[in-house]
Amino acid sequence: MDFSRIHSAQTIGLRSHIIDIEVDVSNGLHSFTIVGLPDKAVEESRDRVSSAIKNSGFTSPKSKNQKVVVSLAPADIKKEGPLFDLPIALAYLLATEEISFDTDKKIFFGELSLDGKLRPIKGALLLTLAAKKHGFDEIFLPKENAEEAALVGGITIYGVETLLEIIDHIDTKQAGKEKEEYDPPKLIAQESTKIRQEKTSAYVDFEDVRGQETAKRALLIAAAGGHNIGLFGPPGTGKTMLGKAFQHILPPLDYKEVLETTGIHSSENNNTGVITTRPFRAPHHTSSYVSIVGGGTFPKPGEVTMAHRGVLFLDEFPEFDRRVIEALRQPLEDKVVTVARAKGSETFPANFILIAAMNPCPCGNYGTEKTCSCTANSLEKYKRKISGPIVDRIDMWIKVDHIDHKKLLETQKGERSISLREKVTTARDIQKKRFLNNRAIQTNSDMDAKTLTKEICLSEKVRAILDTAAEKLDISPRTYHRILKVSRTIADLDDSDNIRNKHILEALQYRQKI
Repeated sequence: MDFSRIHSAQTIGLRSHIIDIEVDVSNGLHSFTIVGLPDKAVEESRDRVSSAIKNSGFTSPKSKNQKVVVSLAPADIKKEGPLFDLPIALAYLLATEEISFDTDKKIFFGELSLDGKLRPIKGALLLTLAAKKHGFDEIFLPKENAEEAALVGGITIYGVETLLEIIDHIDTKQAGKEKEEYDPPKLIAQESTKIRQEKTSAYVDFEDVRGQETAKRALLIAAAGGHNIGLFGPPGTGKTMLGKAFQHILPPLDYKEVLETTGIHSSENNNTGVITTRPFRAPHHTSSYVSIVGGGTFPKPGEVTMAHRGVLFLDEFPEFDRRVIEALRQPLEDKVVTVARAKGSETFPANFILIAAMNPCPCGNYGTEKTCSCTANSLEKYKRKISGPIVDRIDMWIKVDHIDHKKLLETQKGERSISLREKVTTARDIQKKRFLNNRAIQTNSDMDAKTLTKEICLSEKVRAILDTAAEKLDISPRTYHRILKVSRTIADLDDSDNIRNKHILEALQYRQKI
């Protein structure tokens, strides 16, 4: 047998494609060629594979006068990364008849070190989901990725440490070994991964934040309904501290959300493990457009996608590049971001809660007792960084004022994060029941205009209050809908079936101008 075919896969964006590894060996002067649009990491597989084969007790391809052609099909998909090392090595040994096994319904991934050990790969969960979708029964991948892959049921996962270990398991020929040699144990399938909520011992608790009761209340509402929120006020008033404490009042991820977030983070990092806590991303204001939104020659997810099902905290919001701020329009409205390039486009999920923290002016003293040193021109330029459409898309704007210094050392503490999280979880349970027949909507903030009309029914008195406020404040239709969504969340926290006057009035106070 001079030809073999083994199955593998790779991720492009957040989608996975099955890749067939074909190896043809023929007589002639030594050459080892990889075709099928390989990148540099794939081309370098030749050396890694040759050394791994030799150090696993087989004959190195480099020591033979033969022509080896490795084809990665389909040929029109760009192949990236070192995860094809393992299937290339096995396909070569199969083509040279040094081993023999049934390749049907088996799929392989893994980077090889020179001594034949397997290193962790990116995107293990996404690759496993693709393998199951295409009907594969067994998947072989590095042991460090096995726990992550075992989140997917209905497919047998084998975590492997070395090339020789996998050969001992699948080889029916047992070539290259003496009969009296000890027969090693077969691989044991990875048990299904059980989701265990991580307990964070050290974090910023809401009870550690002195004062700022209005901001705490607003953040509780934002967490309960998944609303975007802006915090503005002088420096040193606790905006960053509140933002960091916010993630700990969010409810834990459910199974579907664990799959989503783990898959996203796994596509960008080796061996991320199982992510059970909601992501909290806080990029610096000097971050580039591509790092925030996503992109590249072959589009990859950015921070807005890495924050999916979690929090995107943008401190010093106006200091971000204007292009970056305006690019948030689509994800804030549609919960996805589409990145289009000449070589293809990708749509990434981006359903996150935005917390935007900012000072009132560049020096931070505008509107306070201290003297503002900003010129009229710099102040106007600073305000223009946040456009009307972005302000409209942020549901709540909260002013975080200075607090009395005497309160800083008070022993009396506020409500703890764990208590607030229970309230948030109860409110979200109410929303789950409300949207039980609409899987696309999980929280009040996800409601579109059609769902809003169907689910929210106001009394004449409540509607009159809202309409009067809308006329006086000259708010846009989008803002009108967002006030309704926030009101519905406040009512859920109040365990009220209907939106009352006080719920509308509280929601209106969070629309103050920045």
